[in-house]
Amino acid sequence: MTLFPMFLKLEGRSCLVVGAGNIAESKIRSLLVAGATVRVIAPHARKSVTDWARAGVILWDARPFEPRDLEGIFLVIAATASTELNALIFREAQGRQILCNAVDDPEHCDFYFPAVVRRGHLQLAVSTAGRSPALAQRLRRELESQFSPQYAGWLEELGNTRNYLFQTNPDSEKRRHLLHTLASRKAFEARQSANRATTERIHER
Repeated sequence: MTLFPMFLKLEGRSCLVVGAGNIAESKIRSLLVAGATVRVIAPHARKSVTDWARAGVILWDARPFEPRDLEGIFLVIAATASTELNALIFREAQGRQILCNAVDDPEHCDFYFPAVVRRGHLQLAVSTAGRSPALAQRLRRELESQFSPQYAGWLEELGNTRNYLFQTNPDSEKRRHLLHTLASRKAFEARQSANRATTERIHER
């Protein structure tokens, strides 16, 4: 099966996480980073989850899952310790055409969580379709060393420049050429050199 790679907008969408243990915690955090409206169903929860609930960041129902919990949900993550329950949640979600990810159970997933490198708005995602999360994590670490945190600030500059050029430069071909030049490795390395030189001058004062 060939997966369709995409980045999904979750801001304001209702997402359900069943389970509130260690693995569920990381999935909840990822959903919150994306701006999702998160509801958690679990009889017991880690301290971080209860803290989020007390702060009003998430809604936590301290009880077992019921199929009716899927009403109005955009996607669900089954992150319980029971493979049987996770499979049940997947089947119930399938019947309602709701996207579901059963953690560590590729056969019961409509989507997979990739290993992600985040540099501001720049995101580099690696997926192995659930075959080898360990390989995805190793590749993520390699990408983290290759793409420094400076990419975050550079991307902001590129975005601002792009907006300016679209407002002021009607020649689409020249604009495209300039934008590709500004996004080149050579341009990034020149930016790094300029930043280092500025830092050195400040330290010399």
